[in-house]
Amino acid sequence: MSKINVSILGVTGSIGRQTIEVVKNLPNVSICAIAAGTDRAGLEELAKIARPKRAILYADEGMDGLIKCATMPEADIVINAVVGSVGLKPTLAAIAAKKHVALANKETLVAAGDLVMQAARENNVEIRPIDSEHSAIWQCLKGQTPKRLILTASGGAFRDWEKERITTATPKDALQHPNWTMGAKITIDSATMMNKGLEYIEAHHLFNMPYKKIDILVHPQSVVHSMVEFEDGAVLAQMASPDMGQPIQYALTAPIHRKKSHTPLDLLKVKALTFEEPDYERFPCLSLAMQAAQIGGTMPAMMNAVNEILVASFLDGRIGFYDISRLIEKAMGAYTVKQLRSLSDVEEAEVFAKEFCSKEL
Repeated sequence: MSKINVSILGVTGSIGRQTIEVVKNLPNVSICAIAAGTDRAGLEELAKIARPKRAILYADEGMDGLIKCATMPEADIVINAVVGSVGLKPTLAAIAAKKHVALANKETLVAAGDLVMQAARENNVEIRPIDSEHSAIWQCLKGQTPKRLILTASGGAFRDWEKERITTATPKDALQHPNWTMGAKITIDSATMMNKGLEYIEAHHLFNMPYKKIDILVHPQSVVHSMVEFEDGAVLAQMASPDMGQPIQYALTAPIHRKKSHTPLDLLKVKALTFEEPDYERFPCLSLAMQAAQIGGTMPAMMNAVNEILVASFLDGRIGFYDISRLIEKAMGAYTVKQLRSLSDVEEAEVFAKEFCSKEL
């Protein structure tokens, strides 16, 4: 395997830090650039470990800094692990520079999936999924055409809570994910199940699958990361421990499964694998995301932008848990959808989201 140079956007987050650990065990992979948002100390710490040619802080250099990291001539693969829609522009820049993109930033495809995938095709660039669910599907497909995709969901922190109890949930409660250690935003999205709604939209774009052929099952053990059903009735499932090391490593080494450096799966300890239907009444954000997907155009971008603002407000203690879904539904009802033709359409949708939230919060 030839030498691979990697640029990591969002290096101080959970995925970024785990990527550095994975790279330590891949002798043919090196890190040429890293970028962080506001965590200067974390960036300096990781720069000493990774020894990249470029290290930028978004708080200092802005979008230009992220784009410089995403388009470094030395980079072969750009890992986009930033949080939020800020990840869209550097993804498009990396694609234009003909870099393969290993994507952990859900918002990129949710906000502008058609634009991103078209740009990838035009530039002969791979979009390699890092989310464990999409990585699982990617690993199962191997170029074949499926009958349907089955995304699995842990159910989040409130999987076993009654709705009345969820109503009074605090940010501290919502951040107690039973299976995964993740950043605050994605953990709250998991608690609302918005995360699975975003992944539903991502799967549509990544694998060119109609929404009617994408199903969601709650799988509390988080061992089966997703499944693919084929026309002959065969269902392939990808299983691994709830550890992001495996999908990160595969995004760097595909199509080869290299020697692992992450937690191995022990089925004897797991003992049982169970599945159930999502509860759309307790977790309305999931159905709202699916509605936005069906509407299409700029609706997913607007919905995503509103969700980002509301999650931050919930974490700050300014709104309650169910205010997130209530206000997303209100915003969707007030919004006039446009066709998604360019990045400016996404930006206009985000402006609406900000103006709507400023009036409601």
